[in-house]
Amino acid sequence: MSEGRSPGDSPKSWFSRLTEAWSGEITTREELVETIRDAVASGLLDVEAQRIIESTLQVSERQVRDIMVPRAQMFTIRAGQSLKDILPELIETAHSRFPVLAEDNPDEVLGILFAKDLLRLLLEPDDDLVLTEHLRPAFFVPESTHLDKLIREFRAKKSHMAVVVNEYGGIAGLVTLEDALEQIVGEIDDEHDEDDADEDLPIRESGPDEWVVQALTPITDFNAYFGSRFSDEDFDTIAGIILNAFERLPETGEQIELERWRFTILAADSRTIRLLRVERRK
Repeated sequence: MSEGRSPGDSPKSWFSRLTEAWSGEITTREELVETIRDAVASGLLDVEAQRIIESTLQVSERQVRDIMVPRAQMFTIRAGQSLKDILPELIETAHSRFPVLAEDNPDEVLGILFAKDLLRLLLEPDDDLVLTEHLRPAFFVPESTHLDKLIREFRAKKSHMAVVVNEYGGIAGLVTLEDALEQIVGEIDDEHDEDDADEDLPIRESGPDEWVVQALTPITDFNAYFGSRFSDEDFDTIAGIILNAFERLPETGEQIELERWRFTILAADSRTIRLLRVERRK
């Protein structure tokens, strides 16, 4: 007969075990972080739980301006544009919500066009369509808002997107609930994110003197692989070098030559570049 486990011996959640481990009163955040790390060392917590807890503690210290999509990278619609003209761009972005701006004032957000509402409008063509009659209310937040407050406001308003405004009331950028949650759980990939069969390889040879490189490859790794001498004093990744050279967010297909190398943007989103083709110049 196998030995059974008594109710008192049943497995406990890591939270219960951590709570029991706190025998003394914790008065500072530093003490809390140290206790969490001790719990990991003792096997009460795993590393992933530690990362999430510490990220949660840091959320209250960060502001919306730290994670927002800057205005220059926002995809917006002008109230006077026809859906037929902008449809290809809407499809290309794969976004689910689009800020609509006043025709005569780029700092006035009239509302948000939902992709599901857009689909209905396309299925029911109307020559007299007035786009502004089909918008949802926009949610505005100051760029100084702390992320813990932002998440609470997203929940209270049952919203997934907010327009970020600066101290003068102008549009500073855009932030989503996903952006905020990623600060806690890490990057959230969805069905629209680019996927590559060899995505886990930071550098992959694709032909003679030609490679496909993940843009977030550390500069030190890039230099070690290619024998290049890009400085890592101001940037950590090769993406930083490329963005600095362009002085803007480049689009897919754009090229730039640096030292002995030609870089082509293979994949980019509304925030950064993701994948590069690197060619050795003759």
